[in-house]
Amino acid sequence: MAAIDWIILVGTLIFIVGYGVWRTKGSKNVTDYVLGGHDAKWWTIGLSVMATQASAITFLSTPGQAFHDGMGFVQFYFGLPLAMIIICLVFVPIYHRLNVYTAYEFLENRFDLKTRTLAALLFLIQRGLAAGITIFAPSIILSAVLGWDLRTLNILIGILVIIYTVSGGTRAVSVTHKQQMFIIMTGMFIAFFFILGYLPEDITFSKALKIAGASDKLNILDFSVNTTSRYTFWSGITGGLFLALAYFGTDQSQVQRYLSGKTVRESQLGLIFNGLLKIPMQFFILLVGVMVFIFFQFNHSPLNFNPAATSAIMESSYSEDYKILEEEHLVLESEKRMAQNKFSGALDLKEYDAIEDAKQHIVSINNKDKENRKAAQALISLADDSVETNDKDYVFIHFILNFLPKGLIGLLLAVILSAAMSSTASELNALGTVTSLDLYKRNKKGEFTQAHYVKASKLFTLLWGVIAIAIACVANLFDNLIQLVNIIGSIFYGNVLGIFLIAFFFKFIKGNAVFVAALITQCIVIIGWSYDWMSYLWLNAFGCCLIIILATILEGFDRLLKNPPIEA
Repeated sequence: MAAIDWIILVGTLIFIVGYGVWRTKGSKNVTDYVLGGHDAKWWTIGLSVMATQASAITFLSTPGQAFHDGMGFVQFYFGLPLAMIIICLVFVPIYHRLNVYTAYEFLENRFDLKTRTLAALLFLIQRGLAAGITIFAPSIILSAVLGWDLRTLNILIGILVIIYTVSGGTRAVSVTHKQQMFIIMTGMFIAFFFILGYLPEDITFSKALKIAGASDKLNILDFSVNTTSRYTFWSGITGGLFLALAYFGTDQSQVQRYLSGKTVRESQLGLIFNGLLKIPMQFFILLVGVMVFIFFQFNHSPLNFNPAATSAIMESSYSEDYKILEEEHLVLESEKRMAQNKFSGALDLKEYDAIEDAKQHIVSINNKDKENRKAAQALISLADDSVETNDKDYVFIHFILNFLPKGLIGLLLAVILSAAMSSTASELNALGTVTSLDLYKRNKKGEFTQAHYVKASKLFTLLWGVIAIAIACVANLFDNLIQLVNIIGSIFYGNVLGIFLIAFFFKFIKGNAVFVAALITQCIVIIGWSYDWMSYLWLNAFGCCLIIILATILEGFDRLLKNPPIEA
């Protein structure tokens, strides 16, 4: 990295932390610290909601996902707009009417303390793990490609987030989110246009899309009903809907963002803003990944994008076998360039038969390239099974560091770290709030001042920051990071969502039935995930439906025992 990159990177991070502390110091009561004084405007809420969800994993993994598998991942978000409408109509008015600080406070009003505590604990477990991963994800990738110390990076990101989150609470998170989203999207747009500029002169954007289509990278919709398939239209519109309902409706890291709204309308507008922009944003990020794929059709790419994997195999007894695969890779790259040029020429001449022949040739070469990369991954695993062979998370960062000009590298690294900080800040803010208000305050005897609970919230936020750093330092990367976070969420979210839906719509079901049903459901969902009964997205709908059915049955049994039928 050049000096200008370091200046941009360090300057951006200092600005975000300093701005957050400066704008939000001096919270004197719980409402100010936890809900930002109830004065957030809809655009602040919308951007904060988007920034909370858009972690560094989004900007590292999503382009790599598109590079390898195309645009189909966007189907994951198809249920989100409908979820925003439901949350605006059902969740938001109830939360505001009851004037709650946390989503789980509502559950005690509806059921009892133990149900509130259980839901809060489920949130703390899954969000605590996720907070560690959102720190760990960019750290392990940046450490691999830049040679930075992994543990130092984990600690650095964690400390930066802790400083302004502990200092200013929810308002600090919200005001910094606006700056971070601006930096993030600016960086992504600049990278996108640089990629287009790096393509051969005769490859226009329109022609690049046709090349991507010929390589099956633009297959957005999959209407198959296979429940083991991760990304289909149906899994997105159902499993994605349940996941979005649970995440935005019951996860305190999101609920706290829109509870800070000045009015119900401001909160609703912020969520609708997110619902309208989230899919286009994810589509664009995936498109960046597709354009990176097109770029590497005409330029050299490594056989495996993870430098740690390449280093491991080259230092092993399998290095000669790997070199043979690299030679085959170079031959395939040469064939790819010729095939793409042939396809481009056929497009210019508008010869249908020639276009189809060239397209089939491209598909054949890409299939060979996939098999060659799989063989390389298998060899790497034999050489060192502790090294991550799935290189999706390393594709975009490889392009940034090796092909973008000086200055822009620092900006894109700032994008990645800003995204990590924005998501982690929301998580720590919510974790501290839930621990302080749902567990500490609710179970502590005696009356205490507002200042006492503000101090408690700050201390618990600090504690969770330390825990998140610790999790990041011992975490292990597997498969694709963006999937890992969603898997963790899917294991817990369906169950928690079911608790809330019962609270809203099944008035005859009481606390005991819900509590027992939730415990049973969580055990079954964990078993189902461990035995791979279905794609993780379906776990959201499965868990939600299961707890509703079990709670209904248990409530029926309870009433039957209390009021047995009178014999004639």
